[in-house]
Amino acid sequence: MLACPPFDLPGEKRIAERGTVLMDSHADTTHAVYVEAGRVVLGRLQQGHMAHNMGVVEGPLWLNAGCAVLGERPIADAVADTRVRLVCVPLPAFQSCMQTLPSAARAVLQDMARVHRLQIHMGISRAAKAAEARCAEWLLANARADEKTPGAMAVQLSQRKRLIAAQLGVTPETFSRVLRQLRERNLVSGTGRLLRLPDPDGLRKCAGV
Repeated sequence: MLACPPFDLPGEKRIAERGTVLMDSHADTTHAVYVEAGRVVLGRLQQGHMAHNMGVVEGPLWLNAGCAVLGERPIADAVADTRVRLVCVPLPAFQSCMQTLPSAARAVLQDMARVHRLQIHMGISRAAKAAEARCAEWLLANARADEKTPGAMAVQLSQRKRLIAAQLGVTPETFSRVLRQLRERNLVSGTGRLLRLPDPDGLRKCAGV
């Protein structure tokens, strides 16, 4: 994000209400978006919910200038946290303006954009890993001997998943996704309210304990 004033380019002024998706990591970049005023949440959406919240930014600033400079999709998603005033500049017009800059300036902007993308990717990856580690640690902390399988461990989910997710600091969608990933790695088995832990050592490695 860049907090410089917008270029003198043809852009459409828009108003986005709270909850509007302003940047979609699954969609191509068609406009360079400048936030004149308002607050925006950055992160990664899962099933319409912000599963990994990376922070909040406020206008005035360019929201996706790096994506527009490189002509690539965004790494993160962005959702309006308040009513937001935007100026949306068509990508061809934005990139034409970039071509008028000295070659050295363009090279600096491109390098900054690439580093910024890498930082966002690393931030999202770490957030996802942290959620998995917290979930694994919670499973281990709540594990008991499995009555049906001698020597095995199991977890009885006595609370609703949304309450467990709240304890872990994640959304219910993220909690369900992490459990699915742990099942795929054979660290968790079973469905419903009884989860078996076939590989406690593997789960401890996942939790970092």
